[in-house]
Amino acid sequence: MRRPFLIFFGLLWLTNSVGAQQLSRPDLKNLLARIRENRVTHADFQEQRFLRLMKKPIVSSGRVWFQPPNKFRREAGGNSSSLTVSDGHQLWIYYPNFKSAEHYSIGSRSPLDSIIAAINSALNLENVEYTFDITGAKIDNGYELTLTPRTPAMKRIFQKLNLHIDGNLRAERTEMLQVNGDRIVTSYSNQTRAPLLPSTFEFTPPPGTEVSTPLGR
Repeated sequence: MRRPFLIFFGLLWLTNSVGAQQLSRPDLKNLLARIRENRVTHADFQEQRFLRLMKKPIVSSGRVWFQPPNKFRREAGGNSSSLTVSDGHQLWIYYPNFKSAEHYSIGSRSPLDSIIAAINSALNLENVEYTFDITGAKIDNGYELTLTPRTPAMKRIFQKLNLHIDGNLRAERTEMLQVNGDRIVTSYSNQTRAPLLPSTFEFTPPPGTEVSTPLGR
């Protein structure tokens, strides 16, 4: 069964907090401001999904692009390759191996709104203070942040979101604990901060693609 809305989260890391210095509220606010001033726009990723009913994690890798407040693109390769694109108004999930695509509308009180808001808040830290309770600590090689969702809609998606930020203020590792106890861990590398073209967040289904709208038009 496909889980299209959770593929963006890589998210929940097991950390060793020995020697960590807890950040005060002013320090945490200053750290978030510094991260936003130097946002990563592109990175390679490797994702591991630890499911309770499986002995080994499901591993995938690919590339991801972000543009605040709500645009992203995710390309995953391998046997279960997929392309996920959002321009802030609509979301496409394309499965090239099956020549099929799913189309979702965002906004106008769509059921996806809370999910997309959670994804973008967590990954680019835009207005994250308004949607999560946040704690942080300074460690030897960067920072550790823990985000706990506030709203009932987000609490139905995950319990806790942890992020490891390196010394250059780049997301290096994220881990998410889902409501059912499953975990998604994502490692990032080759991060860049270069501007992105608008076409990065555009998608048109190739000819012959079977398009479905699971939530209606």
